Amino acid sequence: MRTLICGSIAYDNIMVFPDHFKNHILPEKIHMLNVAFLVPEMRREFGGCAGNIAYNLKMLGGEPVMMATVGDDFSPYAARFEQLSITQEHVQHISDTFTAQAFITTDLADNQITAFHPGAMNSSHLNSVKNARDISLGIIAPDGRDGMLRHAREFHEAGIPFIFDPGQGLPMYNGEELLDFINMADYIAVNDYEGQMLQDRTGCNLESLASKAKALIITLGAQGSIIYADGKTFQIPCVTPTEIIDPTGCGDAYRAGLLYGIVHCMDWNTVGQLGSLMGSLKISRRGGQNHQFSRDEIDQYYFEKFGHRIF
Repeated sequence: MRTLICGSIAYDNIMVFPDHFKNHILPEKIHMLNVAFLVPEMRREFGGCAGNIAYNLKMLGGEPVMMATVGDDFSPYAARFEQLSITQEHVQHISDTFTAQAFITTDLADNQITAFHPGAMNSSHLNSVKNARDISLGIIAPDGRDGMLRHAREFHEAGIPFIFDPGQGLPMYNGEELLDFINMADYIAVNDYEGQMLQDRTGCNLESLASKAKALIITLGAQGSIIYADGKTFQIPCVTPTEIIDPTGCGDAYRAGLLYGIVHCMDWNTVGQLGSLMGSLKISRRGGQNHQFSRDEIDQYYFEKFGHRIF
């Protein structure tokens, strides 16, 4: 069963500054900031929410279909998707642009300075859900503003159920626009901060938001997650990871679990538990796509945590 993932494909360029920013930024000169940081350590990771979700969903045995726009520098990422046997049929190349990318500089206190270049992502509206075939479920993840609006309308018009996952794209929309997304979506997925922002902008409390969808999923980091569905509240515990290395992409891993569980008609406890497990497996590796587990390994981890098999 094919799942259409509308969202960004991006590179994450991560640099480590072996000192503290505060030692190099003069507070009294903040109005005329002009600093440079020497970063001996640098790495490039494959990222973007569509890429991360597709990677995790493929690991689970799902059929991810990405819908995204990329630039002239996409070749290394394309080769990776080909190696992973993840279809690129709806990944559109936009000439004379860069693939979206973040430049993240982290100091020894884990403070971060990030610059994000959207590049080809700003042309995501050039893709159309109408061109995708045999789709059972979709997700609207952070992407270009116009693309998110268009793809939500097209999912709704086609009668394809989808998750609205605004993520860091949420501030781009006013309350009326967010309510339009919510009224079209079948499922809503946010973290606790985004959930509060969603309430503030729409004027709806959690109970009201939950009543507008089949399920409202709120992730709470180390506190697990909550799923409001079928008039009930499901408290999903956090799966304790073997070690905590890097939270980058944990939300995307959780959403892959959601997509797999929903498309296979699992009950909400199981759906949330699978999402929680996927986030836990991810956090023990650096980057959004460097964790690798077989379905048998995932099944065994799930059994050890929850006492029954998932596959």
